[in-house]
Amino acid sequence: MADLTFYLGRIYDPVKQKITGETVQYDPADLTTHGFVVGMTGSGKTGLCIDILEEAALQGIPAIAIDPKGDLTNLVLHFPNLAPTDFRPWIDPEIARREGQTIDQAAQEASQTWRKGLEEWGIKDERMKKLASAVEYTIYTPGSDSGNPVNILSSLAAPALDWNANREILREKITSTVTALLGLVGYTDVDPIRSREHILLANLLENSWSKGKEIELQELILQAENPPIEKLGAFDVETFFPTKDRRELAVTLNNFLAAPSFEAWRTGESLDVQNLLFSKDGHPRHSIFYLAHLSDQEKMFFVTLLLSSIEAWMRTQSGVTSLRAILYMDEIFGYLPPVAAPPSKAPLLRMLKQARAFGLGILLATQNPVDVDYKGLSNMGSWFIGKLQTDQDKQRLLDGLVGAAGGISRSALDKLISSLGKRVFILHNVHEKKPVMFYTRWTMNFLAGPLTREQIPELIRLSHANQKVERASVLKVDGIATPAGSAGTAGLNLGKSLNATSTKPSVPSGIREYFLVQNLSLPEAFSASQKPMIPGAAIQGIVYKPGLTGLAQVRLLDRKLGVDTEIKRAILDPNPDKRGVIHWEQFGFGSESIENAEVN
Repeated sequence: MADLTFYLGRIYDPVKQKITGETVQYDPADLTTHGFVVGMTGSGKTGLCIDILEEAALQGIPAIAIDPKGDLTNLVLHFPNLAPTDFRPWIDPEIARREGQTIDQAAQEASQTWRKGLEEWGIKDERMKKLASAVEYTIYTPGSDSGNPVNILSSLAAPALDWNANREILREKITSTVTALLGLVGYTDVDPIRSREHILLANLLENSWSKGKEIELQELILQAENPPIEKLGAFDVETFFPTKDRRELAVTLNNFLAAPSFEAWRTGESLDVQNLLFSKDGHPRHSIFYLAHLSDQEKMFFVTLLLSSIEAWMRTQSGVTSLRAILYMDEIFGYLPPVAAPPSKAPLLRMLKQARAFGLGILLATQNPVDVDYKGLSNMGSWFIGKLQTDQDKQRLLDGLVGAAGGISRSALDKLISSLGKRVFILHNVHEKKPVMFYTRWTMNFLAGPLTREQIPELIRLSHANQKVERASVLKVDGIATPAGSAGTAGLNLGKSLNATSTKPSVPSGIREYFLVQNLSLPEAFSASQKPMIPGAAIQGIVYKPGLTGLAQVRLLDRKLGVDTEIKRAILDPNPDKRGVIHWEQFGFGSESIENAEVN
């Protein structure tokens, strides 16, 4: 086996229906023109894709794998010792029962089967051991802490790209992000050009990103109700999107933020693609995103955010001709449809057209060939075609392949595809002279089938799996935040550090607001807070916190005594009881003005 190529299997003779001794070696650089794998359930499609990712790992090529069904967790199940005890935790008890075996017997059989399969396909012990250490494997579980959770709030942060030089790219990311967010909270078939909700949120993101400012979801919700911009197009904001309707949008978004289930979405690693591909010491990583536990809306939301993050990272890379990294998606059904335009489609299409120049190879797989936009796959250089379920599937695939590849005989391919069996694939590679039919090699990883979320912690405990990453410290976000204004050092995020926001929250109608002037010097502020002055301290900004003000005006009138006067008193409670209980007697007589109000 050549060290610089991917060993995928051996040539298959369709006439004799036998595997030959000639190996199939795939040049990884060919994957920069992307690959498409199609085959029905049981065709061996997942096994082939795992073969490709194993070969990438052996060559130190990092990868991001999107796993909608749970099959790709098998990438962690590599057992160099091939001991039955290694296989035992991953044996399906129900399958063992149907086979009339105990779990121990099934584990023993799996061990023997894998040992024999690896020997027959010429895979040595050294290769197995190398796979275990070639890359770091990490399993992410967005929206769940069963694996490594993902902090999606970071996706609203301004990317590390100069706005003026990358406006088009960043606006595309904004469009995808807003479409995904609206889809998550129930807005369907969102048109970025016609949807008021999309236009407003996109403008709010652009307003922040163009200034290099972070904007968290909480901040975005508050700005949706009270936009820091005056016009949207030719109309003022109120005419284009009245306050009542903006409040409805804000409430809808806040329902997502306030839901207890949202907690799992804001802890863990951010979608920093460089960190997903390489560890801090530069070791390549295979990051697996397990999505089987999510709803369809949640999957679409997360996949779109991830694709947009990968695209933004890609734009920061220098051009190369070799394979720098792989993006693999195990099932693209619904993410790249022929007619509809889900939020995932636009970034995926853009990367299929442009990722080659940056060395990013995209590998897509599906068992639903009729639900794929083949115009979008016209840039695919490698087509791996397995056994298909219906003639309709075959004809639809042939339409796409002939249209994308050209110069190939439809009738010849039709005949070859009809003869395919399990683990037999046709590889059409535009970099080679003709298609080849091959039988996929034995996977080095144990194919246990789709694993459940409950099995993820055990996967992470495997010696080969990466330990749980240290979760990023994420500030607790309350349902209603306090307003903040920045007036100091550039780049200081007072809102994030003090659990505040730069957007003033709305208050119910009928409540009067007063803003006290900041009139204390730094020493006076320390003295007022009864804290010692810190050497080197400086005012970095002002944070406004809400309090409850009590004003009283009493007129004393006694004509006999000639008394006619008014007494004014003001108090300020900076931390009112959340139950609404005010102990007025604790404030004494107070003062005559709010500015000098007695503070409890």
